[in-house]
Amino acid sequence: MKNRYQVGERRWLVGVAVVGMIAGAVLLSSGMRRTETSSYPCPGALGIRSEFNYEPSPSQLRAILHYATSRVVPQQSVAEIKISLDVIKAVGRPIKLLVFGLGHDSLMWASFNPGGKTVFLEEDPKWVHTILKDAPGLRAHTVRYRTQLRDAKALLRSYRTEATCGAAKAYLLGNDACKLALENLPDEVYDTEWDMIMIDAPKGYFAEAPGRMSAVFSSAVIARHRLSSGFTHVFLHDVDRMVEKVYAEEFLCKHNLVNSAGRLWHFQIPPSNSSSSLFC
Repeated sequence: MKNRYQVGERRWLVGVAVVGMIAGAVLLSSGMRRTETSSYPCPGALGIRSEFNYEPSPSQLRAILHYATSRVVPQQSVAEIKISLDVIKAVGRPIKLLVFGLGHDSLMWASFNPGGKTVFLEEDPKWVHTILKDAPGLRAHTVRYRTQLRDAKALLRSYRTEATCGAAKAYLLGNDACKLALENLPDEVYDTEWDMIMIDAPKGYFAEAPGRMSAVFSSAVIARHRLSSGFTHVFLHDVDRMVEKVYAEEFLCKHNLVNSAGRLWHFQIPPSNSSSSLFC
């Protein structure tokens, strides 16, 4: 009985913390708007309103209501979530956020990025339907993975023998030869220059599951192909599992690891024009 109450209390505390984070994001986005409108010496003369606008976005309101009334909370801990939120705050503008996985934390991620572009990739069409039924405003796509977790070691050994998997020549769209490449994603994934990528899917805890090998590899390719200056922030969850850890060290690189909390690693990956076949 004691354990059940302790679990319930932890869930309640996480829910309260998430609501607080979303409320903070409301103030953050309002502060951004105030900064934009108050940068002139005489806003009244220019017909620009300079008052602080606290109006939250619809996604933020839905998220606050959801997490304030639901017993289901995000899988990540408060400390893990805070690392990603701090990056969004530091960027100081709406970002382009790609999330591998659709679930109970999706409303939270969307609410952290009002005015930005947040896209979710999920392997289970039925699960997409379930989540979007309660949160129809989320932007989600179903993804087909070609890998299984049981093949993780073999894929890691063999990718170096396929030229289109090598760092210098790797690409995604239509790359059937490289089994780690996500070659069939929606066009907007390839056409968008992502500021932040969260890898918290697909499933990776039984042999027949897709595993996160392709998600990690493809995120590295996306980040390295960035055209504008600056880093792509890549977050990988469940690094306590061997596959996530090994693939992160192979493709996202230890020297790009800048922060961590619990089971989450945060990488800052710069654009790369290296001719090396290796990622790290």
